[in-house]
Amino acid sequence: MPLNAVAHLNFHGQARDALEFYRSVFGGQLNVVTYGDFGVPAEVPGAKNVVFGEVVAENGFRVMAYDVPGADRPLPAGEPTTRRENGTTITEERFFLSVTGESTDEVGPIWKGLADGGSVVEEFGPSQFSPGFGMLADRFGVTWVVQVAAAHS
Repeated sequence: MPLNAVAHLNFHGQARDALEFYRSVFGGQLNVVTYGDFGVPAEVPGAKNVVFGEVVAENGFRVMAYDVPGADRPLPAGEPTTRRENGTTITEERFFLSVTGESTDEVGPIWKGLADGGSVVEEFGPSQFSPGFGMLADRFGVTWVVQVAAAHS
């Protein structure tokens, strides 16, 4: 059986909304289990939060997410890290997700969906290394690279 790695995103009360959003962009099946489903009484804060969630699409897309226990306030989008280099402060995202397809027709709708309510870092279009490349932070603060696979010679 082949190994595969799946992004598992951590949220503070927004996991269900994020997973529903990703399902609207990529399609597929949404599976959500709440803390309440695991026996946490309904009146306990966070009982409706996601303890296990995933979107699995036929096109190979898969992402997992959950709500960190006891953390019900949303984090500021992205919460980047910073470093100093040659006297300059450089801001970096802790991570980003990359989606690669075979054509702009394939990934264009994904770009458009992820950009809805998000913030574009680099507009999707031809680049020196790809027929289509773009970077954005979606409405949940997750940074995405969307690109077309380039032929390597």
